Amino acid sequence: MVGAGVAGLSAACELSASGIRVAVHEATGHAGGRCRSFQDESLGALIDNGSHLILSGNTSIQRFLALIGALDRLSGPVSARFPFLDLASGERWTVDLGNGRIPGRPFSRDGRVPGTRLADYAKSLRLLNASPGSSIDDVLSPCRRLHERFWKPVSIAVLNTEPERAAAVLMKPVLRETIGRGGRACRPLTATHGLSSAFADPAVDFLARSGAELNFRTRLRSIALNESGRVTALCFRDEEIQVGPDDRVILAVPARAAEDLIPNLRVPNEHRGIVNVHFRMSESVSWAPEDPPFLGLLGGTAEWLFWRDGIVSATVSACQGDVDGRRMAGAIWDDVRRSLDLGCNAAMMPPHRVIVERMATIAQTPEQVARRPGSDAGPPGVFLAGDWTDTCLPATIEGAVRSGRLAAELVAGSMDQVRMADPGGASAAT
Repeated sequence: MVGAGVAGLSAACELSASGIRVAVHEATGHAGGRCRSFQDESLGALIDNGSHLILSGNTSIQRFLALIGALDRLSGPVSARFPFLDLASGERWTVDLGNGRIPGRPFSRDGRVPGTRLADYAKSLRLLNASPGSSIDDVLSPCRRLHERFWKPVSIAVLNTEPERAAAVLMKPVLRETIGRGGRACRPLTATHGLSSAFADPAVDFLARSGAELNFRTRLRSIALNESGRVTALCFRDEEIQVGPDDRVILAVPARAAEDLIPNLRVPNEHRGIVNVHFRMSESVSWAPEDPPFLGLLGGTAEWLFWRDGIVSATVSACQGDVDGRRMAGAIWDDVRRSLDLGCNAAMMPPHRVIVERMATIAQTPEQVARRPGSDAGPPGVFLAGDWTDTCLPATIEGAVRSGRLAAELVAGSMDQVRMADPGGASAAT
């Protein structure tokens, strides 16, 4: 296993749980990849590398957390409620999908997004028939204000791509697996004590208990292939590991790294960035514990606010080019101040930390979606995992976790074939 991000951890844990010997090699000194937490000394707080919202209908995440014993590390409101604020008009509303098996609240007038009609919701079903080349705007702009006040901010958050270019087909599974299954599958969840506590730390503990070998600060430089194209060795900075014919390799690395390692591999080559700014708030700012710990914003610079333990985190998605997060921080703080009704006394920015992920995800356009390789696109014995692979899902945590499981299933299946051919042979996943 090369890579200990969420995709790699997912694959490693699935294989370890099935009794397959696993060795994990990670280039950095920590697990989790972009899904991690760290202690920021200037803020005096534990913050996440980026803010992530998980839905109760994300079945791959639920399965993964259940496997590693971390289901209780997510928390959220008891019903599927999504608060929004239009900073331009000052109007606030909450999209409430309830707790039922169907999203019934929008069928009542008081449960709809302000200014929307029942017909707008019916038009949202166009997503289920979206063609491979259509964008979010192509499909959902006829939904009028529902598109502007719900689908657009949601799709930007999910796809991290501007709606005029974002591939509508990637929202099909979102509609089928979450919104289409009603409030019970749409309850918003966040990591109670940070992303590392929910995903990385319990996965590493699970692997250690299962006897997996964990190697950090081991960057893969190249892969040696024989004349038939099968991998024979993994060449790291300080050592070379031989790969036998019965061994299997999962590359859970970024798309560009996989492209460099595997000859003639076609991968997405366009990306989008995300800017997160974390603000240390004063003790006078508080929130009701029963409220969702986030707020969707329209008409400003920031698009979503999240809060936990005295830190407010603002997110700006679908960033392109050379993004200067520090220059954006002032406008983002103004959005935070107005959103939380802090008044003129909070005009000066509090202590804050800017994090810019310039290549947070692939650009999820129709052209880039067509470049996503399957998990089996590598050389014989090499499988791929990552949110950039062809899972039919957006490049999210759910997509990353599912990619790891798909790669693990392919490895296990190929090893079963080896065992049938040679019952006495030994095999491992690297």
